[in-house]
Amino acid sequence: SSGINAEYGEEHMDHGHLKEIVVYVRETRLTSLISHIMISLSILMIPTPLNYIPIPVLYGLFLFLAISSLSDFQLWERMLLIFTEQNAYPPAHYIRRVPQRMVHCFTFVQLFQLAILCAFSFAGSPYLKMCFPVLLALMIPIRSKIIPLFIPKRYLEALDGHF
Repeated sequence: SSGINAEYGEEHMDHGHLKEIVVYVRETRLTSLISHIMISLSILMIPTPLNYIPIPVLYGLFLFLAISSLSDFQLWERMLLIFTEQNAYPPAHYIRRVPQRMVHCFTFVQLFQLAILCAFSFAGSPYLKMCFPVLLALMIPIRSKIIPLFIPKRYLEALDGHF
């Protein structure tokens, strides 16, 4: 067992090496409880201790978190596919079920939506910044009503899937 999670594993011999394979993990609610308590305690840092942390340090921290999480981001993976030869594509589930042209079309549509959101979010005018939540909410009907007019639903379901 390790930490808060209870792991159940089996030992297997593989080419003369003993390897432990985790077969079952029993999650507890303790992990989320502790993380929420710690988030709640961070509110106590708002007035004084947070002022001692320089803003560039926080920017660097957020930049590091953003870059380190890119590998798990499907849009990033699909952006890299634009510059990759088709025979070198990884065996992701949506690549096997969706034509290359549709994958790239969906990627460009999402990049366009992201560019619009960023343009309004980083705009100098506070009136444009106020439109950001409305634009964000508009992404839902755009995804459910407009994009299916250009990309068949069966391909969208494969691109939206998580496995």
